[in-house]
Amino acid sequence: MVEAETLPHISAADLAPMLTPERTALVVVDVQVDFAAPHGLLGRVGADLSSVPPAMKRIADLIAAARARGVTIAFMRVVTRPETDSVALKTLMARKGMPGGEAICRSDDGGADYYGVQPEPGDIEIEKLLFDSFHGTDFDDQLRARGIETLVMTGFSTDCCVDQTARAAFHRGYHVFVVSDATGAYEEGLHASALDILYKNCALLVRAEDVAAAWA
Repeated sequence: MVEAETLPHISAADLAPMLTPERTALVVVDVQVDFAAPHGLLGRVGADLSSVPPAMKRIADLIAAARARGVTIAFMRVVTRPETDSVALKTLMARKGMPGGEAICRSDDGGADYYGVQPEPGDIEIEKLLFDSFHGTDFDDQLRARGIETLVMTGFSTDCCVDQTARAAFHRGYHVFVVSDATGAYEEGLHASALDILYKNCALLVRAEDVAAAWA
């Protein structure tokens, strides 16, 4: 089984010219109650949240480093309502024997709220219905309006919303970096496997301390 730490990572010395502050955005994916908090939906149903606290600490450090250098910060968030639920997702869950499994990150019960992070005026905020932060949103337009060419991906989960947003970004011509220790998944092996696949296809891997050093 592949291990995240054994995958190739870009060094801090090489990163600085690749992560020019005025052309780079730090993307914070789905750091919200139902995905990250012990009292959120995943915590209540017994998902393994052990990867969340260390990743969140590094995300907070990267947000501070980005703010200090004027790097654009973009917060992604799943926000769902019964009337906007995906028929495809509902059908998929039902066929898996999980009816109702799509009712996550509801707008009216606190599950969609940010957890441990908070946008500030001037940050990008995106509300999405599913995994890809570009689908059905103006994320691409907002990035291009700011002259952003490079995305540094953090958040949850590595194998789902981080993965799909990273792929969508690459398809739109962005340079994609995934912070391996500021992302996480909920099952053993999924995190490293997702990083491996992203590295093979559309992204470079970096560590949080090296990104912070590149912006220092």
